[in-house]
Amino acid sequence: MVEILVPMSLFFSVAIIVGLFVYFRYRARSETQKTLREAIERGQEMTPEFIKLLGDPPRQPNADLRRGIVALAIGAAFAIFGVLLGEEDAIRPMLAVASFPCVIGLAYLALSKTGGRQE
Repeated sequence: MVEILVPMSLFFSVAIIVGLFVYFRYRARSETQKTLREAIERGQEMTPEFIKLLGDPPRQPNADLRRGIVALAIGAAFAIFGVLLGEEDAIRPMLAVASFPCVIGLAYLALSKTGGRQE
């Protein structure tokens, strides 16, 4: 039973984190729409710049660089964890898990160098 519980808890925790992210993003957008509706009902003038600022806050110019560094750090942490476990059977799977955030981090670093998002 314990052998199944550990992997299931990993997948459930990922699902919970993604679900919370989606929920709070939905809630933020809902609040933005509510604010816009109330402003329109009061007769306030809405400029396109104001609406864009409410719906999509300005991005930091080095956001991709930060995300890339964090993803690489997460990948390195998984790799180090696998090595520190000291079991031969744990090193290879942990390195495989570490490869995903490392590749994503490298992609973000490439985007930060090439200009990635254009406003």
